[in-house]
Amino acid sequence: MKTLMVLDFDHTVVDDNSDTWVIRCLPSQTLPDALRGSYRRGHWTEFMCRVLSYIGEQRVGPEEVRGVMETLPLTPGMRELLTFVAAHKNLVDCIVISDSNAVFIDWILGGAGLRAAVDQVFTNPAMFNQLGYLEVAPHHTHSCSRCPVNLCKRAVLECYLSGRGTADMEYRQVIYVGDGGNDLCPTACLSERDVAMPRKGYALEKLLGGSAPIRARVVPWSSGADVLEQLRASLEA
Repeated sequence: MKTLMVLDFDHTVVDDNSDTWVIRCLPSQTLPDALRGSYRRGHWTEFMCRVLSYIGEQRVGPEEVRGVMETLPLTPGMRELLTFVAAHKNLVDCIVISDSNAVFIDWILGGAGLRAAVDQVFTNPAMFNQLGYLEVAPHHTHSCSRCPVNLCKRAVLECYLSGRGTADMEYRQVIYVGDGGNDLCPTACLSERDVAMPRKGYALEKLLGGSAPIRARVVPWSSGADVLEQLRASLEA
């Protein structure tokens, strides 16, 4: 039976927020006040649609955007972790569940030479329109009141796991690695044999240290080396 590694992307695989990093491709590297002030809580993807449209209107082309996104640094140790995962696909499946978008994640993983490590990416779909502007759509609709309107990571994870079907396709363990508040919901569906890994000093660690109900063992991490150590221990158990 394989182990499943589930990774968030922003502030987990990469050491920043891809949606704010893209603003560096603008000549001014900033957004107008009116655009910045248009964000509504829980509607980040809707806000990013406006940001990406503004970037296109400033005549910043797709290759310029890509060049900037490929400079977003990986979190320390994540290259080594994903390289290990890619070399042990007979033992480990790896998926990404992220509120970023498909184009950014593909560019960044591809630029780092790490696409082979990730079996599936669940995120907001994105594509360039006829004007050359990047457009992003919600990943799905859901009924969870705790998550952003465009993505409930628990719903995604539960759907993925249920799709494994027969017992011989089940995972021996799920290791969930994340940092933010929207990573709390999926940890609630983990079992006693699973591991939830919140990044030290980030929101998820605080939430899991509170009254959040969770059955999985909690192992905080500060670098990809910590996650790799946990993965190796899991595979050797």
